[in-house]
Amino acid sequence: MLQGYGSAKIIWRVSTKAKRCILRISAKEQAILVTLPKGFPYTQALDFVHKQAQWITIRLEKLVQTPHFAIGSHIPIQDKYYTICHALHRKGGAWLENDCLFVSGDPSFLARRVEDFLKQHATKILTQEMHCVAQAVGLRPTRLDIRDTSSRWGSCSSSGRIMLSWRLIMAPFFVRHYLIAHELSHLQHMNHSAQFWKMVDTFTPHRQQAENWLQHFGPILHAAR
Repeated sequence: MLQGYGSAKIIWRVSTKAKRCILRISAKEQAILVTLPKGFPYTQALDFVHKQAQWITIRLEKLVQTPHFAIGSHIPIQDKYYTICHALHRKGGAWLENDCLFVSGDPSFLARRVEDFLKQHATKILTQEMHCVAQAVGLRPTRLDIRDTSSRWGSCSSSGRIMLSWRLIMAPFFVRHYLIAHELSHLQHMNHSAQFWKMVDTFTPHRQQAENWLQHFGPILHAAR
């Protein structure tokens, strides 16, 4: 069910597993997602949303800061901002040069080529950083996959396979380091127990700083396109 909230839309979802109203902002859908328990009164749900107006407004304003893959835009890559520049008559797809991310070819394909470049660059850098941290802590994931997810930044399977979002290449180093440490810790603890968090804190000094950053700026990266 859709309903407008200012310039954003509200998507109402009913879940048999939900025990309370859950509100979150979907950067990918540019919408407010409200999950309701089955049978929850609609009028009470509206009241719940209205009471969260300030929280919603702050987070929607942050989405305005979303990096856009367009000529002249500035995007963060590996702790540095680059300007997207169009190189119509050059070849090579996309590449970093000085303070620019140059993109060649037809401008109608520019956004796709920027995203392809970021995914390839993320695969290279995140693999290197994962290897560095894993070697330092004495743990070995069976595989690292770089993907695009709607909300999660990473995951670890019981087989030792770790997934990280390619969008992390646009996050600061301390965020990448924390998330890598987080997923590596799941190789020992497939939960979020006290022992798990103790291991995370042993592997990285950036936990609190990174979690604060992701809470405030994570939606911006999920919306970047």
